[in-house]
Amino acid sequence: MEFDAEIASYLSQGFRLEMIFPADAPREAILSRGVESVRLEREGSPNADGEWHVGRAGMEYRDLIPDRLGGRVIASHIRIRNGGPIPDYVHYHRVRFQMIYCLKGSAWLVYEDQGGPFEFRAGDCVLQPPEIRHRVLECSDGFEVLEVGTPAEHPTFAEHEFDLPNGRVDPERDFGGQRFLHHRFSEAIWDRDGAIEKCRLAIGTATGGLADVEVWRATGNVEMPIVDTGEFLFFFVRQGRLAFREQNSKEISRSADGCFVVPKGRDSSMMIANGTEAIRIRIDPID
Repeated sequence: MEFDAEIASYLSQGFRLEMIFPADAPREAILSRGVESVRLEREGSPNADGEWHVGRAGMEYRDLIPDRLGGRVIASHIRIRNGGPIPDYVHYHRVRFQMIYCLKGSAWLVYEDQGGPFEFRAGDCVLQPPEIRHRVLECSDGFEVLEVGTPAEHPTFAEHEFDLPNGRVDPERDFGGQRFLHHRFSEAIWDRDGAIEKCRLAIGTATGGLADVEVWRATGNVEMPIVDTGEFLFFFVRQGRLAFREQNSKEISRSADGCFVVPKGRDSSMMIANGTEAIRIRIDPID
């Protein structure tokens, strides 16, 4: 029996899902019924490199970094083509860092200690601190997000006895040294740096300096060196064209939904075409 069908079979017998690993291409699951516990393992592993495939809760995933930097970072393009209620449940992830940026459409989300459900719209971003309980309730047709997290593979645990919203509002609560953040595109503040407008999200403050996220919009053609890359520097193109070139090497060009990781400690440069919008994400350190 196939892995997903085997999970469905146990659920039909009154078992409930307790843990699934990893979320983007599940190959392990733990289910329980009373004092009974069952652990399922997929034989082999689905090929997730660059191809759309179904992950947790029926969401479709596309792996953006095939080697995942040796398992240290995952960047996923996630989509739900048909909107409506999502077959999700209250859960949390055992992660060190995890952020989600809404690319298209909208969804209704709810988080532990953050009040009632709220609408997550294109251009919005949430920082999900370690082990915060949350749930995706429903979404529009064509909902798409960019998700970046570390480590690349991490377990997702269900919380069947925990209801959301949970009746408590504490936006400053500490979750593993971080706090929840909802950046709203409608409230974004843009600063000009030459021919680039930059919106710096407050993720640096919310993570205690672990990560930094900016949105760039080019109002002209720009060529610039890339310096001080740190441990992980990643660009995702929302629209337009962005090109990258290491010293004495071939140029790599990316258009909408394309991305690249800037190699650490190498001289390189970047060309940004007029009208380009890109998301810049830095994590340092990632181990």
